[in-house]
Amino acid sequence: MSVVDIKVPSIGESITEVTLSKWLKADGDIVKVDEPICEFESDKATLEFPAEVSGKLTLIAKEGDDLKIGQLMARIDTSVSEPSATQATTSASAPQQTISTPENPTFSNVAGHPSPAAAKMMAESNIDASQITATGKDGRIRKEDVQVAQEKILTEEPKTVVEAAPKAAEPTTSSPLTAFSRSVRKEKMTRMRRTIAARLVSAKNNTAMLTTFNEVDMTALMDLRKNYQDRFVEKFGIKLGFMSLFAKACAKVLLEMPEVNARIEDDSLVFHDYADVSIAISTPTGLVVPPVHNTESLSLAEIEFKIKELADKARTGKLTLEEMTGGTFTITNGGVFGSMMSTPILNEPQSAILGMHAIINRPVAVNNEMMIRPMMYIALSYDHRVIDGSSSVTFLVRVKKLLEDPVSLLLDL
Repeated sequence: MSVVDIKVPSIGESITEVTLSKWLKADGDIVKVDEPICEFESDKATLEFPAEVSGKLTLIAKEGDDLKIGQLMARIDTSVSEPSATQATTSASAPQQTISTPENPTFSNVAGHPSPAAAKMMAESNIDASQITATGKDGRIRKEDVQVAQEKILTEEPKTVVEAAPKAAEPTTSSPLTAFSRSVRKEKMTRMRRTIAARLVSAKNNTAMLTTFNEVDMTALMDLRKNYQDRFVEKFGIKLGFMSLFAKACAKVLLEMPEVNARIEDDSLVFHDYADVSIAISTPTGLVVPPVHNTESLSLAEIEFKIKELADKARTGKLTLEEMTGGTFTITNGGVFGSMMSTPILNEPQSAILGMHAIINRPVAVNNEMMIRPMMYIALSYDHRVIDGSSSVTFLVRVKKLLEDPVSLLLDL
């Protein structure tokens, strides 16, 4: 027997520990080389891990375990492989036997018995063993066998498919609320939430963070989108949103004011001749901030496509570590949740972050006359060690003017 130890791989230079979020294969399953067997949750993203060799999988680590890089998580017996087609047919046609003992009422590795994953699929699809051709060791039913049976039933007998019974609601860890309820429940924080918590505390404790505010009259931007949205969609196949316009305006001013685009490294300031604008994206597991690289050099359509790509990947857990790396400045939009005003917290090691908020019709003075205008408060949080107060105010005023006169932004004036 040749057994290969499966250890947690090196994911990135700064990552020393991961969480085993999910096993994609059951204990005892036969796996093929490069077939995904589990998912890891790192500080930044969720990653699939493939089998290094083919063989029978033995699980050691459990879902939810925190594992060090290089720690043993499973073993694969390479001497065990999937049976040939002839063996599978013979096994499937052999009479099924059940071995019972007082200690073990049913011996679970006999012909026709499903693996745990397969049993779950059979129950959910209302398929019994007689409808399945088993190809596992000793005639065991594998998950793939159930999938083949499902496809066969749907293809060959569409009129006789039995609708699966509704799945019973899974019990929740908290009981229904009642009057004067005092129940308490405790849940382990996900690795991403723990990382977010640590980074926020670090930003609060290790930077001289201040926030300055201003407001933007969104009339011109809203008119721009109203007048050109249909033509924009027709030409580029994507809608023109406010985020690309804000990102473009910020990128322009960042290059004009390099101190806002800088960061501290030891006793030095690191300046950038490019603007990698990180976009805060809300996901079910927490907030992620992947950057749009070289925002200053992209068109509005290219920025929109990149933001959409990053958002789709973030919400499906498909962001790579490379896509999460970098960023010289961040934009976060609390307005999508109805926030009227807030003080965004820095995304270290960056020195500044812009907060967008809800657009609200408010009375304002325009040319000494009272008018109702769509107004948005904007906030710039900054590290006072890097950025002076005058620079922060100047930056915000410059961004405000570009957004209120988008023609000057588009003409690079």
